[in-house]
Amino acid sequence: MTMSMSAASLPVFKHMLANLSHILDKGAAHAEARKFDPANLLTYRLAPDMLPFTKQIQIACDAAKIGAARIAGMEWPRYEDNETTFAELKARIQKTLDFLATISPAKLDGTEDKELTIPTGRETSRTMKAQDYLRFMVLPNLFFHVTTAYAILRHNGVELGKTDYLAGGRQG
Repeated sequence: MTMSMSAASLPVFKHMLANLSHILDKGAAHAEARKFDPANLLTYRLAPDMLPFTKQIQIACDAAKIGAARIAGMEWPRYEDNETTFAELKARIQKTLDFLATISPAKLDGTEDKELTIPTGRETSRTMKAQDYLRFMVLPNLFFHVTTAYAILRHNGVELGKTDYLAGGRQG
């Protein structure tokens, strides 16, 4: 049985973004419980040449909204990338989830072989089939940035476990 493009994308995007929102809650609670400035977490990076925590959240949201919209042939909302608090990052995730809810499965299904030209740099692009774009660019990019956000918080002592990443605190 073949999996549809909508089944391979929308539920995964929604699930991972909901988990990311849960992870943000735990990060905010950690800073509050230990009475330190949340900016310590929001600006943290795992390595000097990596993007900070806030950017990880922004890119995870962008991967989902742009990926789905590009495959569906729709415009995606532009965000200012100016979030500086846990609450603002959670609001960005919610805006992204709200946008994803506007994309009907019919806009995605049957697009597997649709040719997409994707920017890969300031002056370069790559043309690929929509299903390859989803499998080899969009989903890995989403998982990378959610994982990096998780790792930043975990590294900084936030009590997170595998269930937080996979199920967002939802058991079963």
